[in-house]
Amino acid sequence: MAEHLRSAAVLGAGLMGTGIATHLAGAGIKTHLLDIVPRDADPNAGPEVRNRLPIEALKKALKVKPAPMFDPSLVRMITPGNFDDDLGRLADVDLVIEVVVERLDIKRSLLTKVADVIGPTALLASNTSGLSIAAMSEVLPPDLQERFAVMHFFNPVRYMHLLEIVPGPKTSPATMARATEIGRFLGKGVVYGKDTPNFIGNRVGTYGMMKAFALMEEMGLSIEAVDKIVGVPMGRPKSAAFQTADIVGLDTFVHVAKNCYDSLVDDPERDVFKIPDWVTALVETGRLGRKSGAGFYKKVGKDILVLDRNSGDYRPQEKVRFDSIGSTKGKSDPRERIKLMVNGNDDAAKFAWRALAHTLSYAAARIPEIADDVVQIDRAMRWGYNWDVGPFEAWDAIGVPESVERMKADGIAVPEPVTAMLASGRTSFYGGPKAERTYFDVSAKSAKPLPRDPKIISLPAIKENKTNVVKSNLGASLIDLGDGVLGLEVHTKMNTIDDDVTKMLGEAVTEAEKNFEALVIGNQGEHFGVGANVMMVFMAAQQKQWDQIDGAIRSLQDNLQGLRYAKIPVVAAPFQYTFGGCAEIAMAADACQASAETYMGLVEVGVGLIPAGGGCLRRVERWTGPVDGVNDVGLLPFIAAPSLQIATAKVGTSAEEAKRLRYLSPDDGISLHRDYLLHEAKQRALGMARAGYRAPRPRALKAAGIDAYKTISVNVWSMTEGGFASEHDAKIAKHIARTLCGGDVARGTELTEQHYLDLEREAFLSLCGEQKTQDRIQHMLMNNKPLRN
Repeated sequence: MAEHLRSAAVLGAGLMGTGIATHLAGAGIKTHLLDIVPRDADPNAGPEVRNRLPIEALKKALKVKPAPMFDPSLVRMITPGNFDDDLGRLADVDLVIEVVVERLDIKRSLLTKVADVIGPTALLASNTSGLSIAAMSEVLPPDLQERFAVMHFFNPVRYMHLLEIVPGPKTSPATMARATEIGRFLGKGVVYGKDTPNFIGNRVGTYGMMKAFALMEEMGLSIEAVDKIVGVPMGRPKSAAFQTADIVGLDTFVHVAKNCYDSLVDDPERDVFKIPDWVTALVETGRLGRKSGAGFYKKVGKDILVLDRNSGDYRPQEKVRFDSIGSTKGKSDPRERIKLMVNGNDDAAKFAWRALAHTLSYAAARIPEIADDVVQIDRAMRWGYNWDVGPFEAWDAIGVPESVERMKADGIAVPEPVTAMLASGRTSFYGGPKAERTYFDVSAKSAKPLPRDPKIISLPAIKENKTNVVKSNLGASLIDLGDGVLGLEVHTKMNTIDDDVTKMLGEAVTEAEKNFEALVIGNQGEHFGVGANVMMVFMAAQQKQWDQIDGAIRSLQDNLQGLRYAKIPVVAAPFQYTFGGCAEIAMAADACQASAETYMGLVEVGVGLIPAGGGCLRRVERWTGPVDGVNDVGLLPFIAAPSLQIATAKVGTSAEEAKRLRYLSPDDGISLHRDYLLHEAKQRALGMARAGYRAPRPRALKAAGIDAYKTISVNVWSMTEGGFASEHDAKIAKHIARTLCGGDVARGTELTEQHYLDLEREAFLSLCGEQKTQDRIQHMLMNNKPLRN
């Protein structure tokens, strides 16, 4: 935990304030959430009335999706209050974050009151998105000015990685270090900005979006065409420009752009930030985006209509087809997509080039005004706007020398530091091997080592030294992570499990037992893994190659059992999608060090199957474990819950929820900072290895038995009769229940783990032979969504 961070106070219970408070609570920090007393409150009313604003904000937060909290029960960590009665609480907290309305006079007034009560060592921060910290800090006493900084979180706080930290005129280095430590403890990627309007992310991001708006009008393109161009093909999110504005809220977007226009009187590109009349009209008529039901887009029934900016009405979207966009299809590397896009010949490519070139020029020209180096700007755009690559990384991708000549030919200004870099003989902003990357400091006009965090393990950097790759095949690699730890990295598409991965699971245990102290299973792809390669299952089922399917299941089961009972500790590092067979891998490990954002579940029912890599076995083991050894306990309640989870493909929406669902164990670790996951998994594995590790021993499991299966079957029948489940759903559910109950045995019969594995495999094979299961698999492969049949 960040040093001495035991408690915090958040001042302002609006969307951002509540988001920050719930995230602090999710990190285990006792938090006070304060706001004004409602104007209509009776002066003699109790706390439930006077604290109504934060109370209602927290109630609303518990209903919001996606959820702002890892675990709704952690709302108990938050104590509501108000500015009139409860500012005295600030004397006892370690961190105070101001998050009231973006008006300088209101912020200064509140900060004056805070200065009278805040503790002598507490850190004071403002979450302002662009107001001057110098102007705010003027009302604070000198000693508090040293402890005051901007800590600008991005919305939604739980999911956005970026935290901009900006010092004031008298902010001490110790305060900056402490704010950084707190930010990283909260799982955030920290960048350092300057005291300029909208700091880094919103300054560059808003410029890029506003420039796209202007070019759209100039080139006569439609809203939907622009979004198709500047989204995935340009290494940006699918929401691109206009959809992003709808998500953020047009009122918020306009406020940020207006702040730039009003404040940046000396910016040569100031006019880019001027809001077009047709956008102003949307805000004035209450069309604010998704929160109001209409913005640049409007949902009508199942259709998404788009705004016709000339008429102001909504119309069906037109098909957007450009050869340049087509050329980027299937290219997984965003750098390759960007290069292809801007070098095309059609109108989309011309638009992409101009939009990118102007943004690159603007970003480079803002150093050192908004940040000291290209690294801060690139990270801000990746972490705050979800760009796949930052502007200077994109510049490297398209070639700096070539693009500079093209920019000059097109009359686009090339900032002097860029031409100076080229004159020095360096042709890219980043260079060197992955383990020793450098960046070009445009202010110092020299190369510097890229800042490194010792808690970040980079698998690409490790693998660059070929001696660190112990073994490798097309599906997975064994990597020496150092300090006696072997890493197993899966690198198939979406990290699915195929024969190569299954084989490497077995080889990982053999190699680790022979030459290493511990094994860590993890990767640095988009997801830990989405499960088995169902295409292979489908093809084998279509060709009735039952022996092939049976062999593949046996191999996976055997290798995961080998993992479970390895002589060395095995730690899995799940994150993001951890589905099906990949969840089975994680559950077979001795322990998990999971990312806080882990979405874990056994989802095989979506393709008409049941878990068969030990998932059912692990469910029985984890749900009946608490009553193991207790005589005469009916196991039906302990089997009904996991049966329902599997039958409904229940997925935990966080690592905390995965613990409640028992996909993760109560003592598994959770990493808030996604970039620290492998490091923390490695430390966990080493700790187990060096604390006298002993492998677990197989044990007999008491079966819930045939009577429990019959009871569950009655409930399944009721669901089917009520129209809540199809006949095929019922068939799958009965296979699940029979497997978890132990088959046709009496209650309390002691069964081996292999017995449950055999039941899994038999049910899986039986369902593979069902036409409706094959239809479900085919539909998932073709449409990426489940079929209900």
